[in-house]
Amino acid sequence: MPDLTSASFWISVLQIIAIDILLGGDNAVVIALACRKLPEAQRNKGIFWGVFGAIGLRILLIYFALQLLAIPYLKIVGALLLLWIGVKLILPENEDAHGNVQGSSTLLGAIKTIIVADAVMSVDNVIAVAGAAHGSIILVVFGIAVSIPIVVWGSKLVLALMDRFPVVITAGGALLGWIGGGMLVTDPALPASWRDAVPYGAYLASGLGALLVVTVGKWLASRKRAAAASIDLTPARTTPTQGGSAQ
Repeated sequence: MPDLTSASFWISVLQIIAIDILLGGDNAVVIALACRKLPEAQRNKGIFWGVFGAIGLRILLIYFALQLLAIPYLKIVGALLLLWIGVKLILPENEDAHGNVQGSSTLLGAIKTIIVADAVMSVDNVIAVAGAAHGSIILVVFGIAVSIPIVVWGSKLVLALMDRFPVVITAGGALLGWIGGGMLVTDPALPASWRDAVPYGAYLASGLGALLVVTVGKWLASRKRAAAASIDLTPARTTPTQGGSAQ
């Protein structure tokens, strides 16, 4: 049973809430797309049961992730994935990410779509929350229970803040890097003496993880923007018409 009066418990709770908001903003879009063809009277039911099922499935996935992270070397793999997820968060988003989410005209169909789509999209969320929870399923349940209403009903506000203040996205990527760096050095396969040899080694690894994500993410984002700008500036070539030449 975690100590509810400890600062580390509440820091972990805040980290889980932040992760769910940053990586779960797309969930509200999925819910809207899945329920858009339902009759008005059934939309609220579709949203409620779809979100309920998605939460239950996510908690189950995170529970198994917590067990798996106790196996040697899997924390290292999870940490590396988390660092890449942090980098991807900083990169410009694909506008057509939800184009394959189809709405359903039946209540059960919409609920199924929400649950399946959430499961597919939640791999990054599961890994990040498992890393922040430090083995406590109580932390997972509490953090998700607090953050889900924010994601579902406040996602438009959250997404607007992200668009207006890019530093929020950068901070989110840094948070994932921080968790990934800390997860990396706590893998059971690594001797504890390695961590003890360096003062505040876990904090140092977390800081380096955050710095790595922000640096690599910003560099890749700048290259992506430069490539897009060069394509836009490339003059269109005139194509000769058939049977004649371009003047």
